[in-house]
Amino acid sequence: MSRVADAMNHWFSFPENIEKLMFPASRTHETHDNENKGFGSIPADILDTPKEFIFYLDVPGLSKSDIQVTVEDENTLVIKSGGKRKRDEVDEEGCKYIRLERKPPQKLMRKFRLPENANVSAITAKCENGVLTVVVEKLPPPPKPKTVEVAIA
Repeated sequence: MSRVADAMNHWFSFPENIEKLMFPASRTHETHDNENKGFGSIPADILDTPKEFIFYLDVPGLSKSDIQVTVEDENTLVIKSGGKRKRDEVDEEGCKYIRLERKPPQKLMRKFRLPENANVSAITAKCENGVLTVVVEKLPPPPKPKTVEVAIA
């Protein structure tokens, strides 16, 4: 039965497979299991527009001060958080939680290898309503070479 479940997970994880095609990772940039030990994954959507790449990441309960967005190795976008969700403190006497189910991972991290045309010096990020939006501008396409005819004397 586990083979069927593994096959189903493989086929239904097509957004991640598309991401691997769009943002291929070399062996030196792949995220290894040991590197992510203790980290949870952040769900992400990636939008490719004509002028930029837009990353939408779910970070419920985290504030912008809990999240770090960096670029490593010149083309690897790294989003991580060591912060924990804050619980509302119960100030009233005699009140207590009777169920606590919303326990997030203590640390979150996600890495994306950016394509060649990503302008890593023009990255912006904002966090609103539990969604982190990271915008990576694209570099303009290189100018097309001009052909100049030279007259032979």
